[in-house]
Amino acid sequence: MKRRMLGTFGVLLAGAALLAGCGKSSSSSSNSGAKDAKKFPEATATAAAKKGGSITIAEESDTPVKGVFLNEVSDSQYDQDFMAFGNEGLFATDDQYKINNKGAATFKMDRKAKTVTIEVKKGVKWSDGKQVTAKDVEYSYEIIANKASQSSRYTSSLADIVGLAEYHDGKSKKISGIEMPDGENGRKVVLHFKEMKPGMTQSGNGYFWEYAAPYHYLKDVPFSKLQSSDKVRKNPLFFGPYKLSKLVRGQSATWVRNPYYYRGKAKLDKITISVISPNSASQSIKSKKFDMIDVVNSQWKEVKGTKGYNFVAQIPVSYSYMGFKVGKWDKKTGSVKMNKNSKMSNRYLRQAMGYAMNVDEVTQHYTQGLSFRVKTLIPEAFGDFYDKSVKGFPLNIKKANALLDKAGYKKKKGETYRRDPNGKKLTIHLAAMSGSPNQEAIVQNYIQQWKKIGLHVTLTTGRLIEFNSFYDKVQNDDPSVDVFMAAWSLSSEPTQDDLYGPKAPYNFSRFATSENTKLLKEMSSDKAFNHSYRVQKFHEWQQYMQKEAFVIPLTNSYSITAVNNKLVNYSTKPSKAATLWYETGFKK
Repeated sequence: MKRRMLGTFGVLLAGAALLAGCGKSSSSSSNSGAKDAKKFPEATATAAAKKGGSITIAEESDTPVKGVFLNEVSDSQYDQDFMAFGNEGLFATDDQYKINNKGAATFKMDRKAKTVTIEVKKGVKWSDGKQVTAKDVEYSYEIIANKASQSSRYTSSLADIVGLAEYHDGKSKKISGIEMPDGENGRKVVLHFKEMKPGMTQSGNGYFWEYAAPYHYLKDVPFSKLQSSDKVRKNPLFFGPYKLSKLVRGQSATWVRNPYYYRGKAKLDKITISVISPNSASQSIKSKKFDMIDVVNSQWKEVKGTKGYNFVAQIPVSYSYMGFKVGKWDKKTGSVKMNKNSKMSNRYLRQAMGYAMNVDEVTQHYTQGLSFRVKTLIPEAFGDFYDKSVKGFPLNIKKANALLDKAGYKKKKGETYRRDPNGKKLTIHLAAMSGSPNQEAIVQNYIQQWKKIGLHVTLTTGRLIEFNSFYDKVQNDDPSVDVFMAAWSLSSEPTQDDLYGPKAPYNFSRFATSENTKLLKEMSSDKAFNHSYRVQKFHEWQQYMQKEAFVIPLTNSYSITAVNNKLVNYSTKPSKAATLWYETGFKK
């Protein structure tokens, strides 16, 4: 299910998950979908569940699931969905994502001593029966920070831990700032930081990792082989309520109870998650093929009256966006290298492309209001950190044309398309993902919009690209990509370093300006413990990103899940994430 995992600092989403629109729709401006979604609860009924029973869950994807089942080296939402039933994090939270001590480990922050102490509870065991130890917590950092593992989780935020950067750079064999006071087989870990940050009490803050990795099981696997190892791909260990019992690679996973689960016996005997094409989602709902299945928003009208399901809805902390390649990732320095002469380096060109897009029209016309344009890179769910004065890029062809004229993108007499300011022909290559049945129509619509302002935009590879190949091109700065449309499932703490910082592998646009770096630092500085100062810096950053338009926010969507009406205790609430699969079951 499209559940945002607590403690992930951003997960790659399929664009289709968010921009699921553009089918034929009779109601050209109906908002009925959004009205329906607002009525739906965030959870099914809470009730006593009986022991036993099996459920089937649909995973909508037009591509096989990669199947990297280790948090430290996985970054796809599909992998996260497939391993959700065993993949419990160290911490539980309240509904505002504030870490509490109700999870697998306790958490204590000491601002004066610049430490965070994590203690794994006694009886928290891997699915092979071994206690989760301090070394398992520490080992996660080794995996992330070791260059050989090629983890995209290593960021400047995590490098705030004393000694992590030195370990990453090969200058030391141990991470000096991770202390295990009771030894490797103890349960306590003390993390020492260079400076304390205001977001540290929130899950998903990015300054420390919120999972453990089974050292006793993986220690013989070289870091460079982790991503391809059978111990990660076929037989992973977790300490959550279920363990993997059968895997059809890329297609389905069957989970059975973890007999060593620290909270006790999970309610269900078995959970099977299977990949289905988004094209057949509505048919699967109508034929009640699955116990849980996400609604494809453009198909809402077809499925809304289906009996036998309860519909659960939420607005996930996520968005789709358009990114402009303005540089490359420098592997040697582990940082972004911006190229001031890149094709997309002109801010007016980027802004013009934003203003030419008819996002409001697309979402209204095709998803009955279930998808909607977002105006900034900070979702509204982040409360006062969201700057409501930022308007984003509503359709304005006149403004788009004026910006291009101003920047010197001119047409020669008799030509359809503008040339660049040096008079050379300009072709912009756009990478976009395949996914929902209507993705092609949406993207072609935008290409037509850009043609209206004289920009020649063509698809990289000549067609939409499947999820894994798409991110492969974007992450590796493939020269055939000038602009790309992607999507984020965000962390639950609004700090932006891990997505847009100069040392963030996820900074796919590869922009790094002194102003951006300064604002990101100020957002997370000691001064930012003062809430109003921190809010001010978040607002300044959103205004800066609106002006520079290195990344243009596009849409978010209601996420509606059809849940078998005999199931109870299923919830999308953050406070329920740690116990979700332990408690979900059939009504007594």
